[in-house]
Amino acid sequence: MSRAPRPRLLAAAGLCVLLSVSACAVTGDADDPASPAPAAADQTTDAPTSAAVVRSNVRAGATQVDLDQQVRVRVVRGTFEDLRVTTAKGDPVAGALNPARTLWTSEGLLRQDTRYRVRGNAVDADGVATAYQARFATRALTLDEQTYPSFVADGATVGVGMPAIVRFDIPVTDKASIERHLKVTSAPAQPGSWHWLSDTEVHFRPKAYWKPGTEVTVKADVGGVPAGNGIYGQLDRTVGFTVGDAMVSKVDMRSHQMKVYRNGDLLRTIPITTGEQPKFTTRTGTKVIMEKFESRRMSSETTGIPVDSADGYDLDDVRYAMRLTYSGEFIHAAPWSVPSQGSANVSHGCTGMSTADAEWLYQNSSIGDVVEYVGSDRPMTVANGYGDWNLPYAEWQAGSSL
Repeated sequence: MSRAPRPRLLAAAGLCVLLSVSACAVTGDADDPASPAPAAADQTTDAPTSAAVVRSNVRAGATQVDLDQQVRVRVVRGTFEDLRVTTAKGDPVAGALNPARTLWTSEGLLRQDTRYRVRGNAVDADGVATAYQARFATRALTLDEQTYPSFVADGATVGVGMPAIVRFDIPVTDKASIERHLKVTSAPAQPGSWHWLSDTEVHFRPKAYWKPGTEVTVKADVGGVPAGNGIYGQLDRTVGFTVGDAMVSKVDMRSHQMKVYRNGDLLRTIPITTGEQPKFTTRTGTKVIMEKFESRRMSSETTGIPVDSADGYDLDDVRYAMRLTYSGEFIHAAPWSVPSQGSANVSHGCTGMSTADAEWLYQNSSIGDVVEYVGSDRPMTVANGYGDWNLPYAEWQAGSSL
């Protein structure tokens, strides 16, 4: 996966403080009223000693400001009429004045390698105005200091079991910080929760399967957000997907049958074969179709079985294969096992069926469709594919960092 760095903005030379001629403005520590007096160049010569004085904890002209710096601008001997912080392009930084209108504190995050302007007006007890302007710039991050968010199923029509998935190319150790900037909205609205599967992958699933026809939007507004260990989110991204019909298949490994339902209506009952027990037992639990291949080569070496062993295989053209687990369980056409389909489990863990049935299922299936298995004592796990639905919802919620 390529990583797209945020465009770099070159800091302008001569970052400075601009002052009005009606009074004086002082830069320094906004939380320290005893900050040293400004140099003569920073104030007018005829300003009254009672005039409002403005100080900031971010030095005017600074060019290497940290992204997690909170900007605080204070007025001494006066109150602010207004105070605003924006990028050089005019994008605002969220912030607010205190009730006394003597201190403005930023609430939003600063962006990397970006120039900012601080502008405001303060008045003293006599109504004498002080105009304050300053500029500063944040430091640029290297790619090694940034983690890039990627998604699955952007713009696709998916099944009712499809989780919203965000993956990061550099591990996230401050998960709470990042998760606060992840948001899923759905129409119609449905309750759900994030759950971290690892330091690089987080899923969102609703409490129950998505309702057919749902429009889902996933926002990762993580640009500049601290991710822990000196790493920051690289940029903000938004994707969406549409939920199609509720295609849910139910596999009974004891009766060797698959029943395929669309929106609750039974469409077809398919004779199948699953994993031979005890060596190749197919997992019981809820699985979700992750990938579809009209044709795929399958080798036992991918599951740790040598091709030239008694249990080995190497098949060049397996038709209508749909992946269910990272460990190698697929649904696919298995013309070699037709005599056993509907009566015995003889596979290496996959779900085999006739070529005609496999083609029909392939044509009627989408990424995100659900396949529910019963009949073995080997459980499906959460991280072996999109195994999100194998946790009760309360346990799923416990995987959130918030």
